[in-house]
Amino acid sequence: MSFLCRSAASLLKASRAAPAVLSAARLYSSGGQYEYILVEKRGEKSNVGFIQLNRPKALNALCDGLMREVGQALDAFETDGDVGAIVITGSDRAFAAGADIKEMQNRTFQECYGGNFLAHWNRVSTVKKPVIAAVNGFALGGGCELAMMCDIIYAGEKAQFGQPEILLGTIPGAGGTQRLTRAVGKSLAMEMVLTGDRINAQEAKQSGLVSKVYPVDQLVSEAVKCGEKIASNSKLVSAMAKEAVNAAFELTLAEGNRLEKRLFHATFATDDRKEGMTAFVEKRKASFQDN
Repeated sequence: MSFLCRSAASLLKASRAAPAVLSAARLYSSGGQYEYILVEKRGEKSNVGFIQLNRPKALNALCDGLMREVGQALDAFETDGDVGAIVITGSDRAFAAGADIKEMQNRTFQECYGGNFLAHWNRVSTVKKPVIAAVNGFALGGGCELAMMCDIIYAGEKAQFGQPEILLGTIPGAGGTQRLTRAVGKSLAMEMVLTGDRINAQEAKQSGLVSKVYPVDQLVSEAVKCGEKIASNSKLVSAMAKEAVNAAFELTLAEGNRLEKRLFHATFATDDRKEGMTAFVEKRKASFQDN
């Protein structure tokens, strides 16, 4: 039976001295309560949340317990005022080779539909802080879907992406048909979903699925560097920027432009916007306080 964890409430910002933040710190510093993932903070300023999938014998197959633990870790990082970005990775051999087929093999339609099966996987895509996927090795099925839930995907040179569910007599169920199509276009997405064929890291970059490709041994450190760069900006404004970009997938151009304008205007109510522009005029580095 998979280990199930309760999710904490998600908040964008909390006081560094608040009990919720101290509790969250204990969550990812002790590691004892996680069975399927490793969690810590990385970066010179410990401002990048780091989640490593840790089911090596199963090539990080995404069981229910693992995804619930990922959600719990994300909730903890959301409440941590020091964390400005989050990196999710696996091993050199596999980011995640798919969902745990043994776990879902005997499920019925009634169980899946009535229990809204896989609904909690979407937590990755609802985090307000930017999330970076660092993909080495296999990212297949649910693993590819998990990577696409993130905001930025970096790939190792030997990474492979695919949606092979058709070979198991089913289809993607955690966003594969939707996010993949938006990322790479209809023709390639249709080919991958209907044949189960994979694409390599270079093909993924050419198609727009990933933004950068690195040597296997440099991938994670480069993803953390990206996280540090993001975390050095205003966390409040970064959340606004993320909301605006994500809206492009949901709204018409006119509606998206209106939302962008409202969020742009909203930055003028923040101390960080004033500090950023003042620092630029005064030719100094900005000191954002996330206000």
